[in-house]
Amino acid sequence: MTPKEQGFFFPPEWHPHVATWLTFPHNEASWQGNKRMAMYPQYFGLIKAISQGEKVCLNVNDTSLKAFIEASLPEYDINPDQIKILVNPTNDAWCRDHGPAFLINPTTQQRMIVNWGYNAWGGKYPPFDADNQLPVHIAQHRQLPYATPGIIMEGGSVEFNGAGTILTSRECLLNENRNPHLNQAQIEQYLYDYYGAEQVLWVNDGIMGDDTDGHIDDTVRFVNEDTVITMVEPNKADDNHRILEENLQLLKPMRLLNGKQLNIVEIPMPTPVVVDGFRTPASYANFLICNAGVLVPTFDCKNDEVALDILAQVFKDRPVIGLPSTKIIWGQGSFHCLTQQEPAV
Repeated sequence: MTPKEQGFFFPPEWHPHVATWLTFPHNEASWQGNKRMAMYPQYFGLIKAISQGEKVCLNVNDTSLKAFIEASLPEYDINPDQIKILVNPTNDAWCRDHGPAFLINPTTQQRMIVNWGYNAWGGKYPPFDADNQLPVHIAQHRQLPYATPGIIMEGGSVEFNGAGTILTSRECLLNENRNPHLNQAQIEQYLYDYYGAEQVLWVNDGIMGDDTDGHIDDTVRFVNEDTVITMVEPNKADDNHRILEENLQLLKPMRLLNGKQLNIVEIPMPTPVVVDGFRTPASYANFLICNAGVLVPTFDCKNDEVALDILAQVFKDRPVIGLPSTKIIWGQGSFHCLTQQEPAV
């Protein structure tokens, strides 16, 4: 039986968390030169903010990195009782994509994990063998059953409303570098069977600088069952303008399972963040919803407050907290890319 047939589904991110999982950065290729050490204060700031409302589980590559983190917690005023560190070797830091997908069954009060395949966004950054094994290690640590669909799927490529609907992008899920043997209908069936969904809504492309081939968590996010925020670029000369306008026009006629039209809230993109001549995928959509609040990446630009104000209007049940991501984004991802929530039942 598939997880869906057993009554399991992937809850929305605003569902209460037991913990949030992160994989501590160690790969020099992602933050080159002195960039990795320079981003650590912002990374520990993310850990501290999450830990205000739930446990933080950190996958670390070895015991020396574990010791470094333990010694750093007092420096950043982080309560060590809120931090669980596990030595789980990995290739990189992007836990949203290589970490486990936790499912819940409210009827039986059970949880399980989906062990999707992972190939570093179409084989772009080998090796990725250790990353691909992480969900099983965490399932064993949590003593949870797991299901292995046998296809490539990344957490940042799918967005959930908790009422049967998934949002995703054609550029990513239909890319030949993921599952070339599957067509759109077959991929949708996997999403139904292993995420417990009933509907998949598709936008097209992702933003400039996004090496994941269009992950949805940089462009469109559910904030409740029938409302999405979508990034827009008012500057018509910007390369993101056409991409995001096209996605906006695709969202407008969409209908949910109950027949309702999406409530669409537009948020302007930050000023382009360019590092060493490369445009990073800086986006306010890469926020994390956790027990303590909505943690929104900020980029030291004029639209930071605009984005925070808009998000504060749509999230009524928890605070919206801006945290700097100017150095984290050097690695081509931000808060949502780095984290994976573990829901309560």
